[in-house]
Amino acid sequence: MYQDDYLNAVHAVATHLDGETQSLDAAADVMVDAMLGGHALFTAEGGHGNQNDWVNRAGGLAALRNFRFTVSIVDTPPKRLADRPRPEGSPEVHADLEHVRHAVRVSQLRPGDVMLVGSVSGRNRVPVELALACRDAGVRVIGFTSFAYTQQVVSLHPSGLRLKDAVDIAIDIGAPYGDAAVMIEGYDMPLLPVSGVGAIMAGWMIFERVMRKMAARGAPASVFLSANREGGMAALAETHARCDAQGY
Repeated sequence: MYQDDYLNAVHAVATHLDGETQSLDAAADVMVDAMLGGHALFTAEGGHGNQNDWVNRAGGLAALRNFRFTVSIVDTPPKRLADRPRPEGSPEVHADLEHVRHAVRVSQLRPGDVMLVGSVSGRNRVPVELALACRDAGVRVIGFTSFAYTQQVVSLHPSGLRLKDAVDIAIDIGAPYGDAAVMIEGYDMPLLPVSGVGAIMAGWMIFERVMRKMAARGAPASVFLSANREGGMAALAETHARCDAQGY
């Protein structure tokens, strides 16, 4: 019979999040103020696809939208001419970071909007750059990361910043260093990650607060009814229409 150690690890994450009231409340306040102020909410493709659990879900916020970007450059010279040095005095170019900056510049992001960004370790270049670029553009940023993990790693971003240092509000999702949380006999390393569960749970805890606060202020947010319920497709169309009309 299994010991359900993974369930115990997830329970530990839930217990941790129960103590994150201050940051969760602060994140909810930022989102509520944005919506009531005529601004938009976005969630980026950070972490392990967590944003796909938050968008277009039954009981979820219709105003929360995906932020995605791709940049494709086809410029393959002969091998002898590849990676040639740039002209003397040219600024150093980090292509991946430049792509992030360009995406923010040409996107529908505007000052006062809110961006949700995730990175379990907090060390990776693109999430940090996205947070910095958004803040430079006047966008408020909420970051989902593991404090226990990030304090033991070195940032890969040129600034040396980790995600928790680059956002307006950092949410500690409670994953351990390395993310895997269960020891199983016969293996010499921890197994089974909990960051996905922690990030998704933290997001929904914030959104619950958002929904309650919006209702308390007499402006309940548009939320989705399951499209698979009786009348669900009609309700879905009505929710989209309402959200498009009022912005939330």
